[in-house]
Amino acid sequence: MTETGVRTLAWTLPEPPTEEEAEARLRQEGYESFRWHDVPGSNYPRHRHDYDECLWILKGEMTFRIEDRDYVLKAGDRLYLPAGTPHTATVPAAGGVTYLVGQRR
Repeated sequence: MTETGVRTLAWTLPEPPTEEEAEARLRQEGYESFRWHDVPGSNYPRHRHDYDECLWILKGEMTFRIEDRDYVLKAGDRLYLPAGTPHTATVPAAGGVTYLVGQRR
């Protein structure tokens, strides 16, 4: 966790959760979620949201840049972003990524 309230949860089990398991957990945490997929090389410029966001990687890898730090997430990992946190996101050129986007107002 950083002073901005950003936090990550690394997945430690051999297999990532199923989409249904991840959706159920996000719902328990108060998030509405939807599935998203980005193609290799996708890049989101610096932006922010007016809601808390939790991104849960189901397959692939994605890098988020927050302040001057990179957070590399792989299958099973989660990133919690408080509302208003400026960030970028990049998918490696070698592969796409599938993830759940959880939103909580």
